[in-house]
Amino acid sequence: MSAPLPISTIRQDANVIGLVAAAHTTSHFFHLLLPSLFPWLKDAFNASYVELGLLVTIFFIVSSAVQFFAGFVVDRLGPRDVLYFGLTCLGLSALVLASAHHYAVLVAGAVLAGVGNGVFHPADLTLLNKRVSPQRLGHAFSMHSVSGTLGWALAPALLVPIAAATDWRIALACAGAVPLAVLALLLVFRGQLHTEAARDALAPAKKAGTPAVQAGSSLGFMRERGVWLCFGFFFVIAVALSGVKSFSIPALGELFGMSLTAATTAFAAYMLASATGTVLGGFVASGTARHDRTIALALGASGAMSLVIAGGIAAPWLVPLLMAAVGFGAGLSAPSRDLLIRGAAPKNATGRVYGVVYSGLDVGFSLGPLAFGLLMDAGSPAGVFVVIGLFQMAAVLTALGVGGHSGAAAHRASA
Repeated sequence: MSAPLPISTIRQDANVIGLVAAAHTTSHFFHLLLPSLFPWLKDAFNASYVELGLLVTIFFIVSSAVQFFAGFVVDRLGPRDVLYFGLTCLGLSALVLASAHHYAVLVAGAVLAGVGNGVFHPADLTLLNKRVSPQRLGHAFSMHSVSGTLGWALAPALLVPIAAATDWRIALACAGAVPLAVLALLLVFRGQLHTEAARDALAPAKKAGTPAVQAGSSLGFMRERGVWLCFGFFFVIAVALSGVKSFSIPALGELFGMSLTAATTAFAAYMLASATGTVLGGFVASGTARHDRTIALALGASGAMSLVIAGGIAAPWLVPLLMAAVGFGAGLSAPSRDLLIRGAAPKNATGRVYGVVYSGLDVGFSLGPLAFGLLMDAGSPAGVFVVIGLFQMAAVLTALGVGGHSGAAAHRASA
């Protein structure tokens, strides 16, 4: 196997970051593939909010299970081919969903999409860690997060107008072209994404007469308390995010009497502010080693604004500004979040750690929509934002726990 290309130039760093960002945008685009079309799917399948939320739950349950094991595959085979597989699954899933005439087919499409989505975080973040210069990792993680937010924003922005002008099936068919186009882009520039697989890194162990992969060595990182603290952080922040993504638009409409267009505008304000906060967060993360404190301040403020929205007393014209404040805090914390996890992760287990830790994100995303759907069916749109705010506050506590654990571990290592 040929040696990896050098990673010392700004141009190569930018190329790798751009390619990975394109893939990550596609992943997050599919997070909101079904929620963007809920109004049409509700009528077409005579479905309740709980049934619609269940589709999102299924998507993220499958994604979580796949992500847990995808990290091991990434470490073993390398991230590039795993990323190809994920993009292919997403493209096929959209075509399955577009052909659905029964709810069961929607479930099948959600399962296939979940399989594809599950590979992105371990593959993406392993590529960034291995192919981007260390001094630019903060900005790389920032752009990675921005690309995800962009994917969330693009889904309703593209699919809602297409569905309104034509049909929800055509919107889904158009969505299927997105991952296939990105796959073609990655294949053209595949040399930029080449890494040595872990089996090559284990060659010295083979020469020494020890097995290349042992149960104890490959799973030993799971005994690290910091790994599970990171898992908990991602779980609680994902529950909060799932409420914003899946039900903030109908909740705002009921809570403030806003039209669909106005509520969608408020959601777009959240996404735009989140992207802005993420870009700024890359500079903040690069300038400090206390990433837990950055996360605590940003998410604490974001959670407070969510509770203000839940009060339902703001004038409707203020709602987009409040949603923007919620999004800005969430975005500002994102690069610090990824660097916090990098610092808590054991060495030589990059894909595995990201796979396990980020599966907490998918577990939260899987349970959140079902809970928020129950709140909406119970006629409690304010409850949606109460839960969002409380879980953002809970994320502050888990982030501080991760930071404290990492600091203690570093002190012991230097003692």
